[in-house]
Amino acid sequence: MNVQDISELLAKSSYVADDSLSEMVWMGLTIDRPLLLEGEAGVGKTAIAHACSVGLNRPLFRLQCHESLDLNQAVYEWNYSRQLLEIRLREAEGGDKSGLRNELFSQEFLLQRPLMQAITSPVPSVLLIDEIDRTDEAFEAYLLEVLGEFQITVPELGTIKAITRPLVILTSNGTRDLSDALRRRCLYHYVDYPSIPRELTIVQTLIPEANLELLQQAVIFVHQLRKEDLDYTPGIAETLDWIRLLCARKLEKLPETPEEFVGTLSALLKTRNDQWQVSTQVLSKLMGSGNRVGIDAGVVTSRK
Repeated sequence: MNVQDISELLAKSSYVADDSLSEMVWMGLTIDRPLLLEGEAGVGKTAIAHACSVGLNRPLFRLQCHESLDLNQAVYEWNYSRQLLEIRLREAEGGDKSGLRNELFSQEFLLQRPLMQAITSPVPSVLLIDEIDRTDEAFEAYLLEVLGEFQITVPELGTIKAITRPLVILTSNGTRDLSDALRRRCLYHYVDYPSIPRELTIVQTLIPEANLELLQQAVIFVHQLRKEDLDYTPGIAETLDWIRLLCARKLEKLPETPEEFVGTLSALLKTRNDQWQVSTQVLSKLMGSGNRVGIDAGVVTSRK
């Protein structure tokens, strides 16, 4: 499998990847290295894992990281209620208890969480560790064994080595610095907001029923909006939501005046301050700038 094959697989999964990202996925598969994707929220970092899962026909195991994440949620925990039931059944039956401890701490009583599910999967999988920067340094340190050796140590069982090696994708929004040790184990790629032509291709792929002129005008408008000093910069997901709303209004192009579509901007402006800051005057300016950008980019933006 080469880089072109990866691009085609991702495209069939409705993910429009640039050449550098397709090459990253190819490198990760070729040398069994985790991929660390860093970038702003909403640029498609998480979606690449789903696309790889579909395109490569692999099961997806997702670990959503947060501040209080612990090993019980991420790796494994013992099924204490089942262990207690087994003890009571053994006592009721009057059976031999000499080997009970070893039986209770066997894989039969182990509840597997995403990390262990990916390691023990009988077929190659995709492991998504989403927003790794939200965890603490202690959990990040624990990951080093998993990412470096593809194995997990369970004190009661010993070391469990990977049956098949998953394609590991870590995402980070850059809310804190990650350790050098973690970065050293990964291939790194910064995922930026797409260019106008690429974002247009993305929305055409995912909203094929939309009018081309509407798509072009809307994508250019969002690109201009991202240049404003916003609390929350709209990502690709917001662009898609907004265009779906415009399509639901049966629009084939952006209205002449912002008052006619200002109500739909809740899909793009996600804080009270942003909605207050982006007034109708600002919207008019952005629409005018969009015409200039459209001419420079060679796309249709005229309003008949």
